[in-house]
Amino acid sequence: SIICNKTRGIRMSDSKINSDRLFPVNSILVSQPEPQNGKSPYFDLAEKYDITVDFRPFIEVKPVNVKDFRKQKVEILDHTAIIFTSRNAVDHFFNICSELRIEMPADMKYFCISEQTANYLQKYIVIRKRKIFTGFRTAQDLIEILKKHKDEKYLFPCSSIRKNDIPDFLKGGGYQYNEAVMYETVAADLSDLEDVYYDIIAFFSPSGINSLFVNFPDFKQNKTRIAAFGPTTAGAVRDAGLVLDIQAPMPNAPSMTGALEVYIKEANKKLQQEVKK
Repeated sequence: SIICNKTRGIRMSDSKINSDRLFPVNSILVSQPEPQNGKSPYFDLAEKYDITVDFRPFIEVKPVNVKDFRKQKVEILDHTAIIFTSRNAVDHFFNICSELRIEMPADMKYFCISEQTANYLQKYIVIRKRKIFTGFRTAQDLIEILKKHKDEKYLFPCSSIRKNDIPDFLKGGGYQYNEAVMYETVAADLSDLEDVYYDIIAFFSPSGINSLFVNFPDFKQNKTRIAAFGPTTAGAVRDAGLVLDIQAPMPNAPSMTGALEVYIKEANKKLQQEVKK
């Protein structure tokens, strides 16, 4: 349930499930926006196991206004390259540019964390005429590309909450760079969920865990199982004093839906064994 008995965290290996917390699953809350294309492994999971899967973002992204941006004293056109690690960063960067009436020069370079992010640039610029460098998917992929372009003056548009990997690399490597906070990650209003109950809540970032306690300071876990994607999210679950029941990725389940299915199968197996007794 969204409101349940707070217990101390229990450390488990990535591939093991706490058998004492194997309970039947009828409902899952995914703390992300609902997929808009009607296709998702979550929908497949719901149909396969006849369970309810709901979606609700636990965090909201809000733009930094121009007045607050100016306080950072960052001159966008003093840079020769922009680093984008998300589509949110792309949107908020170009929105700020629009409000400041800044037009990107044709020789500006763009370093994108993934092909998806790079392709998203076409919403704002003609990408076939620009110099765009693309990583495969991770920050480390992008860092390997940045190593080949040390002479650029980088601008890193980011959120008020961001990972340290790329800034730490730039600073440690002596690169010329500036950060510009262009959007804020804040807790969404979840007050309408106060009396709504779920068997599993799936989290994807420490910000989601923070939002849970911002909305429900007296949150009690009881039998609600907590699923977390990635080590930082798992750490935030434990730091909050919650039991981490499902961790993704696992050796046998690289995705959140895969990890959820492993748990559901184990819970069903336990239920069947108890029925036979």
